[in-house]
Amino acid sequence: MSRRRHDRSERVDLTGEAIHWDLGTSLSYGQYLQLEKLLDAQKPLSGEHDEMLFIIVHQVSELWMRLMLHELADVLECVRRDDLGPSFKRLTRISCVQSQLLSSWEVLSTLTPADYSAFRNALGRSSGFQSYQYRLLEFLLGNKNAEMIEVHRRDPAVYARLERALAAPSLYDEALRLLSRRGYGIPEAYLNRQFSEPYRPSKQVAGAWLGVYHNAEKDWDLYEFAERLIDLDYKFQLWRFHHLKTVERIIGHKSGTGGTGGVSYLAKALELRFFPELWQVRTSM
Repeated sequence: MSRRRHDRSERVDLTGEAIHWDLGTSLSYGQYLQLEKLLDAQKPLSGEHDEMLFIIVHQVSELWMRLMLHELADVLECVRRDDLGPSFKRLTRISCVQSQLLSSWEVLSTLTPADYSAFRNALGRSSGFQSYQYRLLEFLLGNKNAEMIEVHRRDPAVYARLERALAAPSLYDEALRLLSRRGYGIPEAYLNRQFSEPYRPSKQVAGAWLGVYHNAEKDWDLYEFAERLIDLDYKFQLWRFHHLKTVERIIGHKSGTGGTGGVSYLAKALELRFFPELWQVRTSM
């Protein structure tokens, strides 16, 4: 008797549940998500067990980056129309996505040097350096470098998309335009600059942001927006650092498959900041 009671307790009671056992003409869960296509996209080349981990971590990261691009496009529109309220929800979501991307390095770091060496040659010259979505994110946030798109010349559609992103105002450029429209002093050269060129910090721009912080009660939305941008930048820096340490843990100081110096190349990016004046004003407050 006790054995039968135990068996029953391990099954979910479906009594009263109006489950659609027959889906009729409706889409199924798998069809809606196109799972057959998605789960058929993992194609290890080496036959080594751990290559599946490597592929999935990078594919999932690309999906998260796709969501970030989707949300940032909406944030950009909010800034352009001076309606920052809806952007805060988007930026909160982006922050959560960044946390997921940070966690992905913990999963990848379970790969030992021997595990990775067993299939590394199968990658050829493919590398995360060639992630066009990551490059789009950097361009959208303001880290412009025209050289970076050359590796994508073999794909005309991607190359053209990156060219457009390179030439367009970044989120930070649009934020400075908004500050100017709100009466904060942004130099004209920063409002109509060559947007494909790298951004150069400005004392006047730092002064404008300092004004926002001093007027936080009056311009609360600008103040809150500035803090959300800092959070975005901060988590990007953490992501870069975890990337570097994961690479160092797995391959040491070997060159990357894409031709970079590996850890030495990643170290150069650690000091990059998308919104430099927002960091500078903290010393002045």
